[in-house]
Amino acid sequence: MKHIGIWIDKEKAHIISIKEEEDMITIPSEIENFRIHGGSGTRLKGGPQDVVHDSKYLEREKHQFKAYFTKIIPYIKDADKIVIYGPAETREKFGKELTTNYKDIGKKVIDVLKADSMTDNQTKALIRSYFEKNEQRIY
Repeated sequence: MKHIGIWIDKEKAHIISIKEEEDMITIPSEIENFRIHGGSGTRLKGGPQDVVHDSKYLEREKHQFKAYFTKIIPYIKDADKIVIYGPAETREKFGKELTTNYKDIGKKVIDVLKADSMTDNQTKALIRSYFEKNEQRIY
């Protein structure tokens, strides 16, 4: 059986594949950090105002997330079981993307869990221990 653990955030995804041996691939996201600037252009009351188009930024970010998730799919499509970890809502967005648009892969997701930022070795250990614990429960 091939088990895959994914630690994902807005900057990068670590894909750890566990079969006979352990492999780790890191995929950068290329999602821009949107810094919305707006508000008053002057300190004077009633001065010129900058119009902030939040929807334009959010739509662009949504497309960048979709492209990021699409880059990850080829690495996980042949997994038997998948676990997703991450510190923020990116893990939830990725889990939702799999169950919505990649149903065959979404069925293989057994857990989506919160985890803080970690080193590469901590990430590998976390995923290895998760599958070791759950394999013992199955048998």
